[in-house]
Amino acid sequence: MNPALDSLLNSIFFTIPSVVVFITAYFLLKEFFFQENKKREVDIRLEKVRISLPLRIQAYERIIMFLERISPANLVMRLHQPNLSAEEFQKMLVQNIRDEYTHNLSQQLFISSTAWEMVKTAREEMIRQINIAASELKEDATSVDLSNNLLSMSMDKFATRKALEMIKDEARNNFA
Repeated sequence: MNPALDSLLNSIFFTIPSVVVFITAYFLLKEFFFQENKKREVDIRLEKVRISLPLRIQAYERIIMFLERISPANLVMRLHQPNLSAEEFQKMLVQNIRDEYTHNLSQQLFISSTAWEMVKTAREEMIRQINIAASELKEDATSVDLSNNLLSMSMDKFATRKALEMIKDEARNNFA
C-alpha cells in the first residue's frame, strides 16, 4: 500500500472517533449547563419568595390594622376626648386617618392594585362619613355628639368593612 494512503486512513481512524467524542461531550455539557441554569433560576426564585413572603404578609397585617384603626368604633374609642367641641374632634379624627394612611403608604408595594384602591376608597369614605356626621350637628355640639352621630350611622355603609373583607380574602387566596 501507499504510505500516504496509510497515513490518511490512520488520520481518519483517529479523527472520526475524536469528532464523535467531541460532539457527544458538547451536547452532554450543553444539557448539563442548561439544567444547572434552570436549577439556579429556581433557587433564585425560591430565595426571592423566602425573603418577600414575610414582607407581604406583614403588609397585609398592617393594612388590616389600618382599616381596623380607622373604623368608626375603634377611631372614636381610641381618640375620644369629651372636653372637645365637635369641630375640634372632627379635625382630630380626619387628621388621625390621614396620618395612619401616610404611615402605611409603602404597603401598596405588597398588595394588589385593586386592594390598594379599596383601601384608598375606605379612607376617603371614612373621612366623608366623619364630615357628614359633623355637618348634621349644631354649632355648639360636643365631641360626644359627634361620636354618637358617627356611631349611629349604619355600620354596613362603612367602606372599611368592604375593604377589610377584600384584604382578608386576598390574603387568604395568596397565602393559604
